[in-house]
Amino acid sequence: MNASGRPAARSYWSPGLAVEPPIGAHLATPRDRYTHHGIYVGQGNVIHYAGFSRSWHAGPVEEVDVIEFAFGHPLHIVDHRHTRYSAQQIVQRARSRLGEHAFRLLSNNCEHFCNWCISGHHRSEQVERFGTLAFLIVHRAPRPKDRVTA
Repeated sequence: MNASGRPAARSYWSPGLAVEPPIGAHLATPRDRYTHHGIYVGQGNVIHYAGFSRSWHAGPVEEVDVIEFAFGHPLHIVDHRHTRYSAQQIVQRARSRLGEHAFRLLSNNCEHFCNWCISGHHRSEQVERFGTLAFLIVHRAPRPKDRVTA
């Protein structure tokens, strides 16, 4: 147990992570039909856009312990080869949005939030993949034959 009464951080890192991630790491945890994202801020805590991660009601940007963030799912670190900000700046950017309650599935979700914290770019690969898939389905779907009226 640590001073806050929670288990020591090292017990958090299974399954998926063997050791504590670095401060400012972009964490991801797979869910049924999407991947949930958050920023590791140290001491076993993650800042994330709660969105629909726990209920049908969109939640705010909040800081939770990694166990609550993972919600029983494995964790992994998303690799960002080029980061615009230092680890401390990433955490500061994440903290600057605590309490924000403007979640939008397609334009302001947990992945948008993490990428903005790390690179300054507000984007979501999941949304981009979904958009590409939707485009392909719509444009490759069989079209009804033109009707000839007599």
